[in-house]
Amino acid sequence: MTPDSALRSLHVKINGPVAEVQLLGPSKGNAMGPDFWTELPAVFADLGADDEVRAVVLYGSGGNFSYGLDLPAMEPVFRPLLESSGTDARLRSNFRQNIKELQDAVSSVARCGKPVIAAVDGWCIGGGVDLIAAADLRIASPVAKFSVREVKVGIVADLGSLQRLPAIIGAGATRHLALTGEDFAAPRALELGLVTELADDVVARGRELAAMIAANPPLVVQGVKQVLDHGSEAAVQAGLDYVQVWNTAFLPSRDFAEAAQAFAERRPASFTGD
Repeated sequence: MTPDSALRSLHVKINGPVAEVQLLGPSKGNAMGPDFWTELPAVFADLGADDEVRAVVLYGSGGNFSYGLDLPAMEPVFRPLLESSGTDARLRSNFRQNIKELQDAVSSVARCGKPVIAAVDGWCIGGGVDLIAAADLRIASPVAKFSVREVKVGIVADLGSLQRLPAIIGAGATRHLALTGEDFAAPRALELGLVTELADDVVARGRELAAMIAANPPLVVQGVKQVLDHGSEAAVQAGLDYVQVWNTAFLPSRDFAEAAQAFAERRPASFTGD
């Protein structure tokens, strides 16, 4: 197991058969920067391989789950492609590989052999929704707020929301949320089935659910997860592969540059379709 002292974006605590993974940032709102994308898959691979761990609770710190992708910290990933002439095949191939690595980090949660409970408080935006969609159970506090917001910053969501949410909330609701990018509150998330229950102390409730799962036969629990995932894994991966190609071709647009500039200047973006 990676020593907790070596982690910057996550805090890991193991209490008997239940592991807890807390998002730390270090950026505001637990935004997902370079450390997160390196540490998340390593942590969940370790937890999946730990025979003593039977369930995992995933939650945020500081009153929020996550603001999603840390755009300023991840700018070095996007900048070379945005500044290119559009004809550098190697640059585009590298960018596609960058997307794949981020996707694989999120998918490490889905691949973990132990059930993962996402306990959401405060904001869960963009990449945060990608992350909870990869979990097995999702619960929220009454004040939690969600948004599949990538469309508002000139990005086709490419880390799993578009592939996993239809099986969770249905295709119609997924299209509504992904095309509008609107914010929605915990009661709507419960109505849609994105979360299965609301709890005032959502982390404590996550621990209770994890303990209930951990008390069941571990091989049977893992078997339930594997059987439920069996039919969807190939379709999810095919969708992830496709959006890699789409965003490699179309992400470097004037609209994306405008979204990034508007974000930096804290103003509404004006999109032209270029």
